Amino acid sequence: MDGKLYSINYGRVSSWAMDPIEKKPLYHFYPGSMIFSVGSIGCNFRCEFCQNWQIAQHTEIPTHEISAKELIDGAIRQENNIGIAYTYNEPTIWYEYIIECAKLARYEGLKNVLVTNGFIEKEPLREILPYIDAMNIDIKAFREDFYKGLISGRLSPVKETVEEVQAQCHMEITTLMIPGMNDSDEEIQALAQWLSSLRKDIPLHITRYFPNYKLDIHPTPVEKIKKARDIAIQYLDYVYTGNVIDEIGNNTYCPNCGKLIVKRGGYGIQVKLKGKKCPDCGKIISIVGNKS
Repeated sequence: MDGKLYSINYGRVSSWAMDPIEKKPLYHFYPGSMIFSVGSIGCNFRCEFCQNWQIAQHTEIPTHEISAKELIDGAIRQENNIGIAYTYNEPTIWYEYIIECAKLARYEGLKNVLVTNGFIEKEPLREILPYIDAMNIDIKAFREDFYKGLISGRLSPVKETVEEVQAQCHMEITTLMIPGMNDSDEEIQALAQWLSSLRKDIPLHITRYFPNYKLDIHPTPVEKIKKARDIAIQYLDYVYTGNVIDEIGNNTYCPNCGKLIVKRGGYGIQVKLKGKKCPDCGKIISIVGNKS
């Protein structure tokens, strides 16, 4: 309007809830904690398999106008809450609101978490990073043709975001494995090798796909998810399976001696750390914060 750009979703909150931090998923950031989670509307991708398409791919839905201060006050009122997770839809799509909230939350001693697809220019990323304590970044696939065909996006800017973020705040990666599309052994190996070239202790979540939105192919076989973990764990210290019942793939083990460090049953968490170290061999385990 008159040569000016306006954010049409500023302060428009579509969803909020208290969630386990593991639901983001973040397994190495204050395990066992609860976090106040909020979302708006819209996305900068057009994933055909979108898991939250009702709010991410449609904008004409009911929302509540909530100021940044009101949101922070609401988060403070929640019991046993460590902070705010900007999630459900793509948080960078309402960037102006998020950075205002993140600054206020930091002032109040709350943690800030972004659950994002990582598709953001470097300048705004660098502006908000000092206020962010943890991120989970989706890597939808490890091929540009997948991003172009099923997402209407690009992989290379996401890789640049991962490279920038891993050096500045806690980061975990999620990949939703879709049968016949991004689930080859070679692609999982390439992703794990690239992540390990940055740091071996970056947690990777390999998650089972179920039909959603415009994609209606069969769910990912559970054995395919477990095999992908077996491949990735050869290169990374911590690899998890998501959307499956998997006693091994849901737990954290010491990468040095194999000691069970964090046992997860659903969202029930048992942490067995000695300070930040494995209680058996003394290796430092890359977990930020320890609620227990």
